[in-house]
Amino acid sequence: MKFSVFQISRRGGREKNEDRMGYCYTRESGLFVLADGMGGHPEGEVAAQIALQTVSALFQRQAKPQIQDVQEFLSGALLAAHHQILRYASEKGMIDTPRTTLVAAVLQGGAASWVHCGDSRLYMVRDGDLLTRTRDHSYLELRNAPPPGMDRVNRNVLFTCLGSPTKPIYDITGPVYLEQGDRLLLCSDGLWGTLSDEEITKQLARQPVSHAVPELVEEALRKAGDSSDNVTVVALEWETPDAFESTQGVSTDSISDDVFASTIQAGPLDGLADDLDDAAIERSIAEINEAIRRSAARRG
Repeated sequence: MKFSVFQISRRGGREKNEDRMGYCYTRESGLFVLADGMGGHPEGEVAAQIALQTVSALFQRQAKPQIQDVQEFLSGALLAAHHQILRYASEKGMIDTPRTTLVAAVLQGGAASWVHCGDSRLYMVRDGDLLTRTRDHSYLELRNAPPPGMDRVNRNVLFTCLGSPTKPIYDITGPVYLEQGDRLLLCSDGLWGTLSDEEITKQLARQPVSHAVPELVEEALRKAGDSSDNVTVVALEWETPDAFESTQGVSTDSISDDVFASTIQAGPLDGLADDLDDAAIERSIAEINEAIRRSAARRG
């Protein structure tokens, strides 16, 4: 695999940064993940950190050097992250649980697949056009048009997330086969809440991600002013071997099958990867199988 990648997170006008992002990879598979801890609930940054560490820990366990079933991995990793947040809240005796959104993409075999829950987004740009983006799990996105004067108020009202008492709702997309120069951008609502899809697409298409991403972030912060939310982005450009010349590039061709590299730090939750027990994974798998069974029963 060869790709150019750039990531950045800014606190904006908030007292603290509750966003988390990062990427990790083996010789034949890459994971890109972003979480936005939700305000109005305690320790949103902890929920986001748990989500990232859980997903990356499972990726490290399963990418040997490829993920056997990418869609099953994405479902299981998201549900395991949800369970880990609930487990954390239970162990701390918290009345209200920490909560977070999540968007995660796996690149493998020349294709991308992704899962998302909440309103952290993934954009895919090809040949200057927006090929697709995730649809927010918000009441606004379910409406044909918001009520007059309510478009800004309802923008961040979500009906699902990780860490809530109810099972999270999520969507999986892919595999989408990649072409040279394809750009994928994962971002928190601090970016898309200020900049339009057209602005994000245009900027991402016209220059390398190492230049486009910081400019997008600075523009979002400037437009939002003192009321700016946290703004976090991780973006990559997919490149064929002959086109790989970026100084921000990653090449996995020369690493061995047992190498795992990651930008995701343990942060305040050292040891979470070791505490990610098999029971949490088994619960996630059981939930997936039950969902499949119910879906098959409805079709029958």
